[in-house]
Amino acid sequence: MGKTELAKELAFLLGGVLVDLDWDEGGATRAWGYRHETRATAPLLDALEAGRVPRPLSGGGVRADLIPSHPDFAIHQPPADQMASTLEKWSQSLGRPLVVDTHPGGVSSTMGAVAAAHVIVVPVNLETRALKATESMAKELQGGYPLLFVINRVEAAPEAELRQLEKLSDTFDIPVGPVVSSHTFLKRRKLTMAVCAPGRSGEIPARAAGFVEEMHEVARSVLDLALKAQQ
Repeated sequence: MGKTELAKELAFLLGGVLVDLDWDEGGATRAWGYRHETRATAPLLDALEAGRVPRPLSGGGVRADLIPSHPDFAIHQPPADQMASTLEKWSQSLGRPLVVDTHPGGVSSTMGAVAAAHVIVVPVNLETRALKATESMAKELQGGYPLLFVINRVEAAPEAELRQLEKLSDTFDIPVGPVVSSHTFLKRRKLTMAVCAPGRSGEIPARAAGFVEEMHEVARSVLDLALKAQQ
């Protein structure tokens, strides 16, 4: 589970609008069940071109409402400052928080989303290479950005890597949020509804209960940090 899974579950739990700025095929838009090939319009591109607020697609109460991405967004991104002000305008006009799934590269739309964010959730894998990448990102974004580390895909807690993450947290004054364990069922899951959404029975399936509990903890941490950022 990575940034996209976190984004779509947090958007559902927080009652927010999921804004997908990642044009790759494996992003939140596909996971939501939206296929641009079957649509005559491109809500994200159309809204940016017209300077208007898009109407989110309804998640029907079982997934977050969505402003879907499109492959052409890769070559039609606004500058970072324009993307930031656009996201702020959309959130204000919709009267709802936005949860933005960004492209993993340091492109203009990603930097715009970072500039507008009250909380930047950073999934962290306790692996040597992943921690080096996290350190590079922390160095690049140090200086007031509201980052939150979320330890992700945890099967065990290697002591050396935990110490390294603790050092990063202390050095750059970045809080570490709740842990999200490794859940093998997510790798094979094909449903488009949020994992945190109860099924028709009104109950969370037993195999998902641990993950859902962890995501509720992450959502609470995000809310707490967002409130502090606005004080």
